[in-house]
Amino acid sequence: MRKSELALGAFLVMLVCAASFFILQSTRRDQAIAANASIYKQLDLFGEVLERVRAEYVERPDDTKLIENAINGMLQGLDPHSSYLTPKDFQDMQVQTRGEFGGLGIEVTMEDGVVKVIAPIDNTPADRAGVLSGDYITHLDGESIQGLSLNEAVEKMRGPVDSPITLTILRKGVAAPLQTRVVRDIVRINPIKYSAEDDVAWIKIKTFQSEHTSEYMKQAIEDLRKTIGPKLKGYVIDLRNNPGGLLDQAISVSDAFLEKGAIVLTKGRNASESSRANAKPGDVTDGKPIVVLTNGGSASASEIVAGALQDHKRASVLGTRTFGKGSVQTMIPLGPNGGLRLTTARYYTPAGRSIQATGIVPDYVVEPELPPEMKAQMVAVTPRGEASLRGHLKTTAPPKPREASPMCRKKRRRTSS
Repeated sequence: MRKSELALGAFLVMLVCAASFFILQSTRRDQAIAANASIYKQLDLFGEVLERVRAEYVERPDDTKLIENAINGMLQGLDPHSSYLTPKDFQDMQVQTRGEFGGLGIEVTMEDGVVKVIAPIDNTPADRAGVLSGDYITHLDGESIQGLSLNEAVEKMRGPVDSPITLTILRKGVAAPLQTRVVRDIVRINPIKYSAEDDVAWIKIKTFQSEHTSEYMKQAIEDLRKTIGPKLKGYVIDLRNNPGGLLDQAISVSDAFLEKGAIVLTKGRNASESSRANAKPGDVTDGKPIVVLTNGGSASASEIVAGALQDHKRASVLGTRTFGKGSVQTMIPLGPNGGLRLTTARYYTPAGRSIQATGIVPDYVVEPELPPEMKAQMVAVTPRGEASLRGHLKTTAPPKPREASPMCRKKRRRTSS
């Protein structure tokens, strides 16, 4: 009798559990169906508005632009850093990330409707062809560039490696226009500037957008070590006005100066977007003192580097408070339709500090030197940063540190700017 009661009790417990499971599943299914119904209703509304615009707007709209603007409106309503990239924008972003392209190798600006050469980059096709700083380019392959935007003119100057282009150049002191034939080649953009200032090495990191940033920085350190020699006292890492770039480059640059410990923690909505990057043994500066320079233009990847070195007491941060962008964007390819830049995580310094809308506060605040009249004007100016952007993400509690695989192993490129 006792065994029968126990068996019956066990059966009832299993029955209750099974019933609860099916009720829970049914509830979730009903909720999902209700959510989908709501989405479909909103899509019906979108379709109705789209058709009204196409049929009744004062001028016939471009259907492609309408859809692109709708997608951008959806993404920009999330936060200031999520956006849709057209196929052309996505391609340009990939070129910028690689840090190299087929082109001439000149820094240019637009002046009086023509392209003015700021400077040719050393050992590039333009440099070898004799293009000089201050030259004005008026025609490309015999076609006037009058009426083109700077981006359009630059796009025409870029092209396949080994393809020629003829530049028509006006040069000060030369009466007749010059015809210069230039053969395009791979142009590599170095995001690093450096110099020896007596016994101190100064390294300016202009951007983290290139996937070769860390590589170029390590080469700069090696060159400076040879130039300055045994009297080298330390390094100044200048991150002022560096807008950020690739997350893996910020991690790699930080790792170059650290022997161990966390570099950056990320916390996303999904577990796959939450992780921790750790430093590997090896300090390329052999423990020499480091000063990091920052200002309000130092953002994102720059803040990761400054925050990591500050938290580990590896460097003193000098300057003014940084911009305060503490979010990570993932580049999601959409095949022939371009790509999606989507905010997928927040990041935190090794000590768990959130940078989002707060920035990195320097150890030593040093304001830039300004004329007296400008100082008086600046008193009434509120510094701009992430917190001033409409729709910016709010600061949240730091994640619990946990070990994870490096964040850069994903096929999708993750950026912090």
